[in-house]
Amino acid sequence: MLTVDFSRFPVAQGDRVLDLGCGAGRHAFECYRRGARVVALDRNGEEIREVAKWFAAMREAGEAPAGATATAMEGDALALPFPDESFDVVIISEVMEHIPDDKGVLAEMVRVLKPGGRIAITVPRYGPEKVCWALSDAYHEVEGGHIRIYRADELLAKIRGAGLRPYGSHHAHALHSPYWWLKCAFGVDNDKALPVQAYHKLLVWDIMKKPLATRLAERTLNPLIGKSFVAYATKPHLPPLPRSTPAEGTEAATR
Repeated sequence: MLTVDFSRFPVAQGDRVLDLGCGAGRHAFECYRRGARVVALDRNGEEIREVAKWFAAMREAGEAPAGATATAMEGDALALPFPDESFDVVIISEVMEHIPDDKGVLAEMVRVLKPGGRIAITVPRYGPEKVCWALSDAYHEVEGGHIRIYRADELLAKIRGAGLRPYGSHHAHALHSPYWWLKCAFGVDNDKALPVQAYHKLLVWDIMKKPLATRLAERTLNPLIGKSFVAYATKPHLPPLPRSTPAEGTEAATR
């Protein structure tokens, strides 16, 4: 289940991609299939080991084009172990709401992104997330849980403040909002509640079968109750330094 829409956020063969806070690796796998040179980074060692296994399985099954590479590694989003301007593409999906220093994470992403490169940022949407917080303290008051709820204009302002240039946004996963409302209402850890079980079966069926009816329903509902807000931005090229005129050069040499 992808949150980033790759029709709006193109990843080309040979692009160097960082999936920051990759989790289970869903976006990293998609970029690998598209022929990118992918680095999936997360602070969770168990998840990284699992992602590495899937990369190896994909490689063995021939799921990635020739030239594509994939690496899974542990790392800190606030101190990325890469030189400046290392990546063509950076993806950070459902991560920034967990990190106290979100401005520091944005600064690190901008640092490692090449001029002209692209960033995709996804966070829980304000309205559906607010409902979850109202229904359950356990949903967010846990170690490593959500510490803030972003309004779209607030996130876009932070993106611009980091020196990026937003070029598009949308909402995703409307059908998942009711599932999380049910989870919060019946208990976040209570997977045995019948409404939760029934709705989970619906979501699994939808993900596996992709029927037209639910695809159309989600597309219609995304602007209203989409669970995620997705923003796309580019890192602008720095303007060239002004060239000095001969007169300025002569004057400077005589000082």
